[in-house]
Amino acid sequence: MKLLRRKISKHYHSAHEGGKRHIKQRPYIVPIFGLILGFVIVGAVLLGGNGLPLRPSDAHVVFLFEGKDRKVIDTKAKTVGDMVAKLPLHLIPEDVVEPSLDTPIPEDNFRVNIYRARPVTVVDNGNKIVTLTAQKSPRVVAQNAGLSLQAEDRASFDLGAVTENVIGEKVVVARATPVALNLYGAHLTAYTQAKTVKELLAEKQIELSDGESVQPEQNTPITPNLLVFVLNKDARIVTQEVPIPTPEQVINDPSLSFGTTVVRQTGAPGKKLLTYILQTDPSGKEISRQILHEVILQDPVPQITARGSTVAIASDKTGIMATAGIAPGDYAYANYIISRESGWCYTKWQGEYGGCPAYHGAPSSAGVGYGLCQATPGYKMASAGSDWASNPVTQLRWCSGYARDRYGGWGGAYNFWLSRHYW
Repeated sequence: MKLLRRKISKHYHSAHEGGKRHIKQRPYIVPIFGLILGFVIVGAVLLGGNGLPLRPSDAHVVFLFEGKDRKVIDTKAKTVGDMVAKLPLHLIPEDVVEPSLDTPIPEDNFRVNIYRARPVTVVDNGNKIVTLTAQKSPRVVAQNAGLSLQAEDRASFDLGAVTENVIGEKVVVARATPVALNLYGAHLTAYTQAKTVKELLAEKQIELSDGESVQPEQNTPITPNLLVFVLNKDARIVTQEVPIPTPEQVINDPSLSFGTTVVRQTGAPGKKLLTYILQTDPSGKEISRQILHEVILQDPVPQITARGSTVAIASDKTGIMATAGIAPGDYAYANYIISRESGWCYTKWQGEYGGCPAYHGAPSSAGVGYGLCQATPGYKMASAGSDWASNPVTQLRWCSGYARDRYGGWGGAYNFWLSRHYW
């Protein structure tokens, strides 16, 4: 047994020494072998079947902002609410999460804002109401405090009331005064911030023509339920009340991701009264009518919508778009559509959910979408290249042609997708 061990040991040391002599005689073998091994590892990690980097996944990177703090979260949550429920945020009902909890998280670098509620004192005709709110609009803060506001009522933050006995910030409500307005025989209730009858006429855009008069006189102070008569004894008139459409204001907000919209203030329509002078024939039949006055009875409340303007697209996606020939100015539009059509999965059939499946053949059915932009049928993309079923660059080239031919470009396709949720 000892003799056998000595033979084995002798053979091992002889082979080992021989190997060392072999490497010493050829020192270039080790760095060449290491270089080849490095290329194999890098190629396996970075290159797909077509040689282009793309990392579609059911997990996304989300930027969570709270005040000046930013947290980077890697999540598989499908919606903002799913993600928030899993985080130790300790939200209370008065806190605000933007965008809304049911908003999908379709892409990387998605932005979510947390606004914490703070105490605000609302002062309404001397009455003080303390409310806990995260809202930034003074009108919305007052409504959250339980106040019912007319369109003409005004609400504003009072930033100079530091020494007053109030809790937190201060919102002051200036109530409009109700006036009983008799306009050419029509009995109306109007609300106004005017101080005199003259100011009331100017606010409601009532211009007195020849032969018309107003009672009481124009210097009369406005008091609650004051009777104001606008008279014209010589003309036959009719009045018609019509709605004023709700105005819409859209503001670009860099705190939200591109394509995300949040309603910051809900709007409401207004009302106006049209007064016509009638032209009649001798029998009293109307021949024509002309607008005499257009009186604003109730101002419309604008609907304010914040639209995300921050574009933060992962580099793997911009690289694919650049290779496909998409202009940098169209990256945001293309990313918005592709993220929502396929989640940047170039092997996904229509109706497949979850992560990005490995290539399992393109569907041949004419009614099934396929690929990055869910072309229907998928084989239409063959016009861009024979590798359409497995090459995202070929697919994007076809998608760009489709966007250009049907919508005039990616911008037009984006606007259509916003209104229809398909393209």
